Amino acid sequence: MRWVVSIALTVWAATAAAQSLWIEVDLSEQQMIVRDTQGPLFKWPVSTARSGKCTPVGVYTPYLLKRRHFSTLYDGAPMPHSIFFSGNYAIHGTTQVDRLGEPASAGCIRLAPENAEVLFERLLEVGKEDTRVVIKE
Repeated sequence: MRWVVSIALTVWAATAAAQSLWIEVDLSEQQMIVRDTQGPLFKWPVSTARSGKCTPVGVYTPYLLKRRHFSTLYDGAPMPHSIFFSGNYAIHGTTQVDRLGEPASAGCIRLAPENAEVLFERLLEVGKEDTRVVIKE
């Protein structure tokens, strides 16, 4: 699967001049790097899927932004500043900031609430169509 992501990134990078925002998530490092055409903007710890769950690997375009969202799958858990990129998977703020930097979610990508807000607002400026979410193992 790693080579599929590498090929997708290579192909996408060739046309990236028109793209404005890259959200790169490294599952093994439990970190996110946010870049624009000028270079890195932010580097933040994240929590992705815990044992028995999965965070999808690949290259995605966000399709839905919700400032205030509550999980319909996990007892109404708050998911502030949600950026949905694949089905029910989203990047969002968490109340479990003490777990950032280690796998702890059911598959979503969790951020500190203030970082989720910064990312959400930046994505609103750039637009969903000019943003890529890149998740690698």
